Amino acid sequence: MTALLCATALAAQAQDRPVLTVYTYDSFISDWGPGPAVEAAFEETCDCDVQFVGAGDGAALLARLQLEGARSDADVVLGLDTNLTRRAAETGLFAPHGRTGLAFDLPVAWDDPLFLPFDWGYFAFVHDTTRLPEPPTSLRALADSDVSILIQDPRSSTPGLGLLMWVKAAFGDEAPALWEALSDNIVTVTPGWSEAYGLFLEGEADMVLSYTTSPAYHLIAEGDATKAAAPFEEGHYMQVEVAGLLASSDQPALAQRFLDFMLTDAFQSVIPTTNWMYPAVTPNAGLPDGFETLITPETALLMSPDEAEKMRDGALDEWRAALSR
Repeated sequence: MTALLCATALAAQAQDRPVLTVYTYDSFISDWGPGPAVEAAFEETCDCDVQFVGAGDGAALLARLQLEGARSDADVVLGLDTNLTRRAAETGLFAPHGRTGLAFDLPVAWDDPLFLPFDWGYFAFVHDTTRLPEPPTSLRALADSDVSILIQDPRSSTPGLGLLMWVKAAFGDEAPALWEALSDNIVTVTPGWSEAYGLFLEGEADMVLSYTTSPAYHLIAEGDATKAAAPFEEGHYMQVEVAGLLASSDQPALAQRFLDFMLTDAFQSVIPTTNWMYPAVTPNAGLPDGFETLITPETALLMSPDEAEKMRDGALDEWRAALSR
């Protein structure tokens, strides 16, 4: 009877804890992603129940929010990037975070009133050096080669959208011709990053659209130094991933606490070896051994949120036209 009473009391306490619902992308909450560690660490400080909800890849998050509108259960959305923040802001679904004067370890200045960064990186094509010892040295060289690649759909995936912006930033009005030349290299277009990278590891293509930081996973977690990101002469497009508060949240104070926690060492120190990106705030211990082996692009490409929104539909039309031929 005593055990039953204790179990009932514990269940009642659990039900009394506030619930924080965080929408994010699937790989963030995978067993090997940051989600489990972040959830455990924040719950130790908040006396709450964190519930991560996966919504496909990053770009699919915004589509889900637009569908749900103010009825959404989300308190926080984590995993949009600067190619999507203008469109996200225009929905009117996000509340100002209210923070000023924060210091971030980003290559760009940050002053967005709605969204706060939690990590960043550079897009790159990753290859296996034992299978492709001399990869193309530029997007143009890749398009002119017979090297096979895997990419992600820009309508659902932030890496896929990032590639669209990369091509547009590097080639401008010549982007349609580059896509037409590149279309023969594409083995398949996947909904998200996880599917494409998995196919690459299975040997389905020579290269995969990923990040300059992806080889760190293989080196640190697997002791495998055969994966590398190819440096491209045109430069590499940056991604800054962000989180924002939903104006319709029924836990606004708790959501604000989560954003504060997101910028602490407890969260940021998890990012390099789980999300395999650069943290927005460098942890006290610095970056893990192995990150010093990664390539550093000589030219960093990044459109502002306004520029990316302006270019998005036209770039998507160019991409679809080239791949439909």
